[in-house]
Amino acid sequence: MTETLTPPQVLTIAGTDSSGGAGMQADLKTMQECQVFGTCVVVAVTAQNTQSVLDFIAMPKAIIDHQFQALANDLTITAAKTGMLANREVVEAVATNYQKYDFGPLIVDPIMIAKGGAKLLSEDAIQAVKEYLLPLAYLITPNLPEAEKLAGMTIETLEDMDKAAQRLRALGAKNILIKGGHADHTSESVDVLYLENGETHTFVSPRIDTQNTHGTGDTLSSVITAEIAKGADLITALQTAKDFTFAAIKDGIHVGHGHGPLNHWAYRTIEGAHHDI
Repeated sequence: MTETLTPPQVLTIAGTDSSGGAGMQADLKTMQECQVFGTCVVVAVTAQNTQSVLDFIAMPKAIIDHQFQALANDLTITAAKTGMLANREVVEAVATNYQKYDFGPLIVDPIMIAKGGAKLLSEDAIQAVKEYLLPLAYLITPNLPEAEKLAGMTIETLEDMDKAAQRLRALGAKNILIKGGHADHTSESVDVLYLENGETHTFVSPRIDTQNTHGTGDTLSSVITAEIAKGADLITALQTAKDFTFAAIKDGIHVGHGHGPLNHWAYRTIEGAHHDI
């Protein structure tokens, strides 16, 4: 008899992307590539493509609650991540449910603005993220503009990143990854991890000249979530996520006419390479 595999089960709490390059679709594609079983709580539905977000609607609290309940009643989820959370009511519903159910470490990717410039998180929701989600998070993964908004300061140097991390820790965040991909005046993408124990670790990759970066943050945080569920320590999970995302950008694909998506199968198909992820 063939042995049945029971893979780690992970969760994305996010909005959809009808073009498939970001949001929940990118999360689930990435999780599958990482050989974990991805589940989802849909908190918003967007109408978007590689050029813009035409419209979106947030899910009612009741359906968010019931999605959490359905998963808790049947599956064994050992790590989760958040993506687009839309408004304060959604943030509060997610925080309440995450305290109710044991879904393991929570990775918070505080998505605020889409690649095309559309605002995906209201001002009062940003305050709710600070109040309710950051203290629950095992790791938060803001990019530079998101870290600036959460920390209430401008970030231009590594020293500024250090100061911002201190402010985020004061809000209750434990481990903090500030992503430097938006610092486009540099030849490298530098991400800095600030651990709860006071250590810092830097992750560097070459910057690739491309506009096909739609869903980069979703992909990175999904790899981290998958690797944590598989038992990796945080530093190892982050390095795998950095390598996976770099490969997905470098070995690109062409879809749409705007900020195109990543190639989510690139990491496992690099010629001559073997990746046990």
